[in-house]
Amino acid sequence: MPAKDTNPRATASLELSNLTRLILAQALSGANAVVVYATGAIVGSTLAPSQALATLPITIFVLGMTACSLPAGLIAQRYGRRTAFLIGAGCGVLVGLLAALAVMLGLFWLFCAATFFGGAYAAVVLTFRFAAADCVPPARRARALSLVMTGGIFAGVIGPQLVTYTMDLWPPHTFAGTFVAQALVAALSGLILAGVRLPALTNERSPAGGRPIGVIARDPRFITAVTCGVISYLLMNFLMTAAPLAMHLCGLSQASANLGIQWHVIAMYAPSFFTGRLIARFGAKAVSMAGLLLTGLSAAVGLLGVDVAHFWLTLILLGVGWNFGFVGASAMVLDCHAPEERSRVQSFNDFVVFGTVACGSFLSGSLLTAFGWDTVLWLSFVPLTLAALTLVRSRTPKPLESAS
Repeated sequence: MPAKDTNPRATASLELSNLTRLILAQALSGANAVVVYATGAIVGSTLAPSQALATLPITIFVLGMTACSLPAGLIAQRYGRRTAFLIGAGCGVLVGLLAALAVMLGLFWLFCAATFFGGAYAAVVLTFRFAAADCVPPARRARALSLVMTGGIFAGVIGPQLVTYTMDLWPPHTFAGTFVAQALVAALSGLILAGVRLPALTNERSPAGGRPIGVIARDPRFITAVTCGVISYLLMNFLMTAAPLAMHLCGLSQASANLGIQWHVIAMYAPSFFTGRLIARFGAKAVSMAGLLLTGLSAAVGLLGVDVAHFWLTLILLGVGWNFGFVGASAMVLDCHAPEERSRVQSFNDFVVFGTVACGSFLSGSLLTAFGWDTVLWLSFVPLTLAALTLVRSRTPKPLESAS
């Protein structure tokens, strides 16, 4: 890792380079996840032995995120964030190639295995937001975190269009061409990430390595942050996983579902241009609460009808709600740890979030096929209420100082 440059102009140039590369990588890497979400349930319903297993590939995608969150943090801690980024990009290439092979051979288990590697890739991609916070002064951390996530706007365009224009390139193997293109996009992302230069993470195995993770997990500040992160991501995944399949079951076209996912993903990331400013002005708690309210509104709109307009508006409101809720929760995580604890706390937070989300993604498909879209929407109000009550009862946290 290069020595720290004390020249202000050189430091500013390095920060800009890092942020630009992370934004571009967020766009390309996020497109890979969008492809999985847009096609996973459809391909699953075609290959699975039972329709109840249609969303299992997406569940395994989230399990991959869960299983690889802690290892990604450990790799970043020992070998640097860039190494973790490049390993993640390798997983992105692998998911595309394996998924294409699974579609060609008609193997459901291979498609599920492919989505696991996709989840591993997504786990690494989600650390981009914390990496951005590492390379700027503390006063700009929330804005840097939010700014990197704006790359998701382009992911919201690239991913669905990738599906639309490549899904029929390799007849009769629908989506095989899409997954090959997905592998190429992941390779390009890896080339961009190879130029990232980030400060080395503090050695957390030293005597001044901070509190044990068990102590941190019982901290009320961490509980509040992780609860908001879990429920914001859980409900986004819960409803987004079910929506394309619900549109398919309602007789709506694949093109309509692709556009719905496209606008959903754009809505997930477009607010990131100003979410950081909102957090700086009103606080992370207030922004997270606004996100929960918007998510509730999205479910309410979905209950009003099942035509294209209702699905699209539901997905757009769900995307904005996720942005406020998840970015706000991520900003709260930054205030829950001292500098030497950051890698451990951030990876543990993501582990808890995605472990819970995995359950939601699997249940959404089973509930949708057994009870219908309305039941999926009504159930979302239960965790929303829990998260809102947790936020109301919490106190505004103060950032922790280093124990060294």
